[in-house]
Amino acid sequence: MTAPVRVPRNLHPGAWWLWALGLAVAASRTTNPLLLALILAVAAYVVAARRGTAPWALGFRLYLWLGGIIVVSRVLFRVVFGGGQGDTVLFTLPQIPLPEWAAGIRLFGPVAVEQLLGGFYDGLRLATMLICLGAANALANPKRMLRALPGALYEVGAAVVVALSVAPQLVESVLRVRRARRLRGGTGRGLRALRGIVIPVLEDALDRSLALAAAMDSRGYGRRGAVPQGFRLLTGVLVVAGLVGVCVGVYGLLDASTPRYLGLPMLGAGLALAVGGFVLGGRRVVRSVYRPDRWRPAEVAVALCGLAAAGGLYATIRVDAANLYPSLSPLSWPEISALPAAAVLVAVLPAWLAPPPPADTPVGTAAGRPPVGVAAGRERV
Repeated sequence: MTAPVRVPRNLHPGAWWLWALGLAVAASRTTNPLLLALILAVAAYVVAARRGTAPWALGFRLYLWLGGIIVVSRVLFRVVFGGGQGDTVLFTLPQIPLPEWAAGIRLFGPVAVEQLLGGFYDGLRLATMLICLGAANALANPKRMLRALPGALYEVGAAVVVALSVAPQLVESVLRVRRARRLRGGTGRGLRALRGIVIPVLEDALDRSLALAAAMDSRGYGRRGAVPQGFRLLTGVLVVAGLVGVCVGVYGLLDASTPRYLGLPMLGAGLALAVGGFVLGGRRVVRSVYRPDRWRPAEVAVALCGLAAAGGLYATIRVDAANLYPSLSPLSWPEISALPAAAVLVAVLPAWLAPPPPADTPVGTAAGRPPVGVAAGRERV
């Protein structure tokens, strides 16, 4: 018997974002370079196996470069502002004397292994979290994500979609211009080729902006019916008060010295107010969506894989937290145990659980569907 053929289709973008956020949360719970490297390998493998040919799918390499810059910056920061707080001093740089009002700050001086490793671990953790979010941006269609947002947030969602699409489109424009230069026999490199690349890229970005503005205007974006002033005021007050309550509640949960009633009760009240404001604001927005994305078993499995990685790292904190944070004083080799490694490896399953992306999908379209961009979030007057 032959295996059933899986029909290529685009996965719901919310599933990819939940998967990536789960990996990012798992990365935030450890500084173990072995676990962080495993998380990076899992994210890169899934992106290589399930990304499409759209412009945003080509931006994952940019996030890798940004992650490397973050790691190098954190290590250099430890060198510049004092890296000698340790027993193993590698070398000593000339120390720059500072005035008395800058007491406690040191420029250069002895550089110790412990502080360099501390900077490397912190930088690698932050870079891994950024790369996980970059994986979601490479796998999920940001324009389709707009259709999944509540009606009250569709305007903010449109702005976020446009912002997220800028960097991948610039990467695509640079690659296209460089390819055209090579076909024409262009041999300039470095600063000499900068002028020949920057001007066409800026011109292409301007053309895309004008086309997007014309498409949004032709589809009636931003037009709305008459809404009473009191209704708008009530919605705004509920949302702002809810967000303030959420901030106070989160601070109360994190700070043990805060009274209990400012913790979980305030967080619950803030969430209730914010949800009420979103519901009231969404009632005045009427949207027409062509073939809305639905959650299927593949979407649920992908999201659960990311959440399982985050849950496994949280469980490891209660069982064996020492392996999540390698010791710097005294120095010790990082070790990896079975529970966190298995939790992270679960997140690689979407490389097979998710359906393959459709081949040669035009930019801004779904498989077998007409272009659905900003028009998916338009209002009917």
